[in-house]
Amino acid sequence: MTLSPAAVDRGGDPLRGILLKVVSVIVFVAMQTLIKLAGEGIPAGEIVFFRSFFALVPVALYLWWLGDLATALRTDDLPGHFFRGLIGVTSMGLGFFALTRLPYPEWISISYGAPLLTVVFAALFLKEKVRLYRWSAVLVGLVGILIVSLPKLTLFSEGFDRAEGVGILASLGAAAVSAVAMIQIRRLVRTEKTATIVVYFTLTSSTIALVSLPFGWVWPRSDQAVLLVCAGLCGGVGQLLLTGCYRYADASTIAPFEYTSLVLAIALGAFLFEEIVTPSTLVGGLVVVAAGIYIIFREHQLGIERRKARKVSPPSP
Repeated sequence: MTLSPAAVDRGGDPLRGILLKVVSVIVFVAMQTLIKLAGEGIPAGEIVFFRSFFALVPVALYLWWLGDLATALRTDDLPGHFFRGLIGVTSMGLGFFALTRLPYPEWISISYGAPLLTVVFAALFLKEKVRLYRWSAVLVGLVGILIVSLPKLTLFSEGFDRAEGVGILASLGAAAVSAVAMIQIRRLVRTEKTATIVVYFTLTSSTIALVSLPFGWVWPRSDQAVLLVCAGLCGGVGQLLLTGCYRYADASTIAPFEYTSLVLAIALGAFLFEEIVTPSTLVGGLVVVAAGIYIIFREHQLGIERRKARKVSPPSP
């Protein structure tokens, strides 16, 4: 779940914002690691429920502490929140399914495709103006994703693994649906408060995930249950940290630090799961990261130019 920085007030302490962003990345990586450790044999819908339901605990406590809990459910767009929850559950379900079947660095690299696809969907559905440099960066980033994924999708590659091939397809689907979720969030923040978006997403995704209960939920072992509950708590804490970081710095300052998760994924994959990073994953991941950072850099430069233009423009008569 990603919240638009437009929904919160920015301050003037970029170092604090960067620190909160890095800590949020670490907490989200911890969440993903817990899911990967616990997820073998657990249906994706069940994992989504644990992730969503127990995330509500830290979110509700934080809103209660701020005094915003009573007003968090006031909304003028209940169908919009339901749609956000539906696509969020779909994205998480596909993503967690893929996470339990793919090496961690591969999963992280492909997930970076979501912001790139958001550019495409924003142009198609929100009619946002996308310049040539962003289209070029998106194309380069998608080539990077192909570099990561194609070795696992071709039947002619040596050592083809059907489970990993399905995992790659699920991960690509998760990235695409996540991009749709980002577009929906952009629509919601025009009229809805940040707290309302967070609470309704957690409630709706938990409820929708329960629909999968008749389709093969299993009783987790005690260690799996503990890991999944902790993953949900980490998800809630990570979301609060992610939301908070935008109060202190612009998105263009904070966003590049998202890519520190690739370094953490490589380290955890090697030490916890004995995963070897393939050359295609490393090269493709770096291409995707470079494309994403380029888009962020150019948006930052354009933002500076727009602010300068507003300052020098003559006042209206």
